[in-house]
Amino acid sequence: MESTQKKRNFSNFDEAAAYILQLLSKQIGINSIFIAKNDGLTNNIIKVHNSSKDLVEEGSSMPLPQSFCSLSINHGPSALVIEDVSENELTRSMDITANYGSGTFVGVPVYYNDGTVYGTICGLDDRYYKLSEEQLTTFEMMSTLLTYVLELEKANDQIQTLTAPIVPVTKGVAIVPVIGDITAPRAQVIIDHVLDKCSKESMDYLIIDVSGVLQINSVVGEYLLKLVNILKVIGVTPVITGIQPFMALGVPHFAAALKDVLIEANLESALKQLGFVLIKDCKEKTDLH
Repeated sequence: MESTQKKRNFSNFDEAAAYILQLLSKQIGINSIFIAKNDGLTNNIIKVHNSSKDLVEEGSSMPLPQSFCSLSINHGPSALVIEDVSENELTRSMDITANYGSGTFVGVPVYYNDGTVYGTICGLDDRYYKLSEEQLTTFEMMSTLLTYVLELEKANDQIQTLTAPIVPVTKGVAIVPVIGDITAPRAQVIIDHVLDKCSKESMDYLIIDVSGVLQINSVVGEYLLKLVNILKVIGVTPVITGIQPFMALGVPHFAAALKDVLIEANLESALKQLGFVLIKDCKEKTDLH
């Protein structure tokens, strides 16, 4: 019997976070469930699932000490429950409390593996809501799951960067060999990595070698064109090598859009165009006897 369950793939932390909030909302009837990220100073609402009332706004922010989330972080890894924010000594004098009447707040910190705080996962209502021990345990489990997702995303970003390393050739010249399947998220990681490197080091030419790319589509083609155009703007001359026939066939406009960019078949010819010659050192050993 064919399964009707849909396979869920998450390309980043935000997508996984949104799905986790949906799951929590089904299991816990509190009106608003949200994930907040903070830098120690500001509390930023990253993802929100509101039920009947829009009590929390996605994308909003406030100073961390003025938020309920700061209380959760100070409380530690177990769930902090404030059944009536208007009466509890931790919240009754806070300015934000006036927005929620005699409502209930629950919060659990979200950590990275090294113990530093990412933010919080919280529930909020403007009326009293009784949370069971099982529901509190679920909140804590979701916090642990978010830690796992954060670490996976961090590891994936590191892997993506390593698979497109910037290799210096000589002063002012470097190569980025792009290898494997290119997805839109990975293309963005490569762009960010390249721009970060160019901002830290003086670079005149960047050779982007795509001979190791397994496939390309219009979306990925747009990302590569974006990289090329950004390099031009910041004063780095892009050079493309290794464009395969299937790329030109799969994305016809790709090659046409690169008409003003130096394109060479391989690395050796690209370096020759830039005035460099690869010399093989062949010293003959002469018998002096």
